Amino acid sequence: MVDLWTGYAWPTILIVLQVVAIIVPLLVAVAYLTYAERKVLASMQLRQGPNVVGPFGLLQPFADGLKLFAKETIVPAGANRIVFVAAPMLTFLLSLVAWAVIPFDVGMVLADINVGILYLFAISSLGVYGIIMAGWASNSKYAFLGGLRSAAQMVSYEVSIGLVIITVLLCVGSLNLSDVVLAQRTVWFVIPLLPMFVVFFVSALAETNRAPFDLPEGESELSGGFNVEYSSMTFALFFLGEYANMILMSAMTSLLFLGGWLPPFDIAPFTWIPGPIWFALKIAAVLFLFLWVRATVPRYRYDQLMRLGWKVFLPFSLLWVVLTAGVLVAFDWLPK
Repeated sequence: MVDLWTGYAWPTILIVLQVVAIIVPLLVAVAYLTYAERKVLASMQLRQGPNVVGPFGLLQPFADGLKLFAKETIVPAGANRIVFVAAPMLTFLLSLVAWAVIPFDVGMVLADINVGILYLFAISSLGVYGIIMAGWASNSKYAFLGGLRSAAQMVSYEVSIGLVIITVLLCVGSLNLSDVVLAQRTVWFVIPLLPMFVVFFVSALAETNRAPFDLPEGESELSGGFNVEYSSMTFALFFLGEYANMILMSAMTSLLFLGGWLPPFDIAPFTWIPGPIWFALKIAAVLFLFLWVRATVPRYRYDQLMRLGWKVFLPFSLLWVVLTAGVLVAFDWLPK
């Protein structure tokens, strides 16, 4: 029994503790991202924002969560109950499992697999299924239209995201996310690949259904879109999934273009700050851009959204892949 416990139980317990160490801070970050968004939008619109529950309104996210948890879950009479409830669970679950391959520092990663970027791309691509399931299972024309919009939108911008990732991989020569970060020790990829950084960030806005691409949730024409029939914790799971995906895309942006856990300058006092702190600061900076865009940019029409994805981003990112490959071959800069 002792050998059995030593051989199997402790590694399992260690993995569970590592998972908890990732998920708990992530859920707290999601809660306070909602608070930060409301505060940032309030500041940009010259108003107060949440300031009643707790000091400076810091307990507002927990009050909102308690309110949603205490409400009754209402399932429409004509809905497919199993798919209706499974859709938000799938969306939330996918936003968590992607963090298995995110490196927070050298060796600080749950699963250091050699195809980490492909794993991330696959998980982000699966996110559309939860929204399609919600739109169809709700048995509502507004929810169905929102699901169709989201499917077309996410598929369209995944193409450009894939080409951006290919451009980065050409410069790195590895699919391992730790190798991607370590390849930026000399210069962050945001400098030589600045146009691809812009394409990736705008595509991340579309992929996460954020303004100005929040058309699947268009309140003015779809009354809330795919989640119009959801309430209480089922709505909260969609809400948590959306904000967790925002943090995930910000982490991907940091890893691919902003050097991950690397400091901006390899000199003191920058090197005194631990790598995970730098990583968190970069994620926070990208998230601020998400919020800034929501406060300042008006919503696109759907034809403008599709035209930007297929007629601008797709040919431009494809051209940049060819240009990057040509430069690497011409100057013999291919990674060894």
